Amino acid sequence: MNYAMIIYLLGKIMEIIGAMMICPFAVSLFYHERSGIYFIACGAVTLALGSLICRFSRPKNKSFYAREGFVVTALSWLLLSVAGCFPMYLSREIPSFTDALFECISGFTTTGASIVPEVEKLSHCMNFWRCFIQLIGGMGVLVFMLALLPSTGGQDLYLMKAESPGPSVSKLVPKVRQTAYYLYIIYFILTGLEIVALIIAGCPVFDSICTAFTTTSTGGFGVRNNSVAAYGPAVQYVIAIFLFFAGFNYNFFFNLWSRKFKDAFCSEEIRLYTVIFWAATAMIAANLIFGYGQDVEGGFRQAFFQVGSIMTTAGFSSADFDLWPALCREILILLMLIGGCAGSTCGGIKVSRILIYLKTVGKELSQLCHPRSVKVLKVEGKALPHAVLRSANIFLITYSLIFVISMLLVALDGYDHTTNFTAVASALGNIGPGFSLVGPTRNFAHFSGLSKYVLMFDMLAGRLELFPLLVLISPATWRRR
Repeated sequence: MNYAMIIYLLGKIMEIIGAMMICPFAVSLFYHERSGIYFIACGAVTLALGSLICRFSRPKNKSFYAREGFVVTALSWLLLSVAGCFPMYLSREIPSFTDALFECISGFTTTGASIVPEVEKLSHCMNFWRCFIQLIGGMGVLVFMLALLPSTGGQDLYLMKAESPGPSVSKLVPKVRQTAYYLYIIYFILTGLEIVALIIAGCPVFDSICTAFTTTSTGGFGVRNNSVAAYGPAVQYVIAIFLFFAGFNYNFFFNLWSRKFKDAFCSEEIRLYTVIFWAATAMIAANLIFGYGQDVEGGFRQAFFQVGSIMTTAGFSSADFDLWPALCREILILLMLIGGCAGSTCGGIKVSRILIYLKTVGKELSQLCHPRSVKVLKVEGKALPHAVLRSANIFLITYSLIFVISMLLVALDGYDHTTNFTAVASALGNIGPGFSLVGPTRNFAHFSGLSKYVLMFDMLAGRLELFPLLVLISPATWRRR
């Protein structure tokens, strides 16, 4: 284990989080808010500590492998969350440290589950910080670091693989640093386009900036108590459209940028994502219009928005969907589990894995009917390596085990099954709202301290695709070979 390299990279992470706190401090100056003092103080301390660590622990050997990649990724996200929660706690805008940590982990992991009952009572700089950490967490702070600070001796892909969502990670261009750079360029372009679109649609400037941050990252934190329902139909359509595209694999946007239109539009994963998205929208819209008494435009808009919000695991709400007909609620729960495409900022199991599972079932059925046939499993026109199939199966088993254990622990609070199930599904899938006591008009403040820490673990595990966090706590990781 290259401990020196791990400590050095954690120092770099502290420098980044410290520098990031200048942004909410600037917002506090604009709005003349006292809470900005805590951002600049915490930022200065974090930046200074990070600089000292980097100065006195500069490693001679900068190489590291998968084990170090998993460990530094898990530790980085824990460090980010702890450092990022201190301004919330010290300012007393969130007076409980556990609640402040929950809010910060929910922000960085782009879960969007909140313990704040009235976000409009928070200062502008605090609301900005909640949304800003979702913007950084969406693409990944380590990817951001790779784009700016290449320093891992040519083995940066281990960091990107450990942090990026999906069953496999590939480079868009030969160099990992360039890949990270292009990913963030595309990410910021989409965010900027949405800010402009929201302002044109009539959304206030501050709300537009914060909402764009949490849409592109599919985070879901809002600055209004009733989320997106506070805005008009035009704003809701803009957010819904950007949510739909936020569920795409970022390879799609890179291929468009590179004018590889055939590669962009021929992706099986994106085709399946699009089919699921619009089929769910059509079914929910029909149920709302013919079974719930909604007008045609309102039914379609609410269905389009909520499918986009739930499937991309953003977690915004344009209506109290906990009151919708049973069919609508069941479809939304299924979408919570599926999530968006691999290589997007979405949570959930991922469409790519659903595609693999469907093709595996099809292959088994074919071989049962024709035992002597030899059928090669292909995805995106390429033979699927056994290692990828094995990884997808292990992921599903591990996901299910964590889900069940978490639900049993959360059930100790004595709440109903719907609350427990959807709270865990929301945390592990990085979604935000669930149903019943964690529905779109409620929050997670009523859970006990134990349940909050269980859900925090689930949020981190879901964002990091389970294994970096499990590797961190595994005794085998720290055993000398």
